Amino acid sequence: MADDEPVMADAAGRRIGGISLRAFAPNAITALALCFGLTGVRFAIGEEWEKALAAIIFAGVLDGMDGRIARLLRAQSKFGAELDSLSDVIAFGVAPAMILFLWSLQYAPKFGWTAALALAVCCALRLARFNSRMDAEVQPHKSAGFNTGIPAPAGAGMSFVPVYLWLSTGNDLFREWYVVMPWALGIAMLMISAIPTYSWSSIRLRRSWRLFALAGVGLLGAALVTAPWPTLLAVCGLYAATLPFGMASYAKVRRRG
Repeated sequence: MADDEPVMADAAGRRIGGISLRAFAPNAITALALCFGLTGVRFAIGEEWEKALAAIIFAGVLDGMDGRIARLLRAQSKFGAELDSLSDVIAFGVAPAMILFLWSLQYAPKFGWTAALALAVCCALRLARFNSRMDAEVQPHKSAGFNTGIPAPAGAGMSFVPVYLWLSTGNDLFREWYVVMPWALGIAMLMISAIPTYSWSSIRLRRSWRLFALAGVGLLGAALVTAPWPTLLAVCGLYAATLPFGMASYAKVRRRG
């Protein structure tokens, strides 16, 4: 398929069919993230919990790549944005909800499935809110470089904290439904909350810190390979610690006008 492949157009001359070769790569990565999310559910059905979590985490890595590759190739499109939202709902809403239900929440005497549904529904609502504001002229959080609520991939990763603890310690307390249910509901509420959270565009690295940051990324990768679950716990703890700082930073930005 060539970039100059003829496509249909509407009365205003806008393209209404076909995907250019330049846009194929980021959309393929998005589709791959969706497949990894669903594969996580498949592993959970077989009670292969480590593989299930790894599939969701890898889907998160792919989700972080597709948008940046699209911007690098100047291949952003309405189709890609819609596919990305659908992929996020499945990979970071439906799949984590199913994994937590199969791992723990199914043993709750009541409302276990409701708590799992809350995670999936709140992820969908968050993405719907994001899409509805995409063309809005006034977006206070986005214009200041912040997200509204925690992003779907971060929410999925945070929802697995009880599983990380269980895999790290072997303590079955962390698998009990009365521990997992309030945690899952809390993460669901954070996804649809209006709190400002740091986005990549709000992070600025001083020139003197960039080599240290590169070294840190390398060490993080090594830690994920050698001790993945304690490392992910530490990452989630650091992210949670940034939430109050994000709110304080946004308040400071607003005061400056």
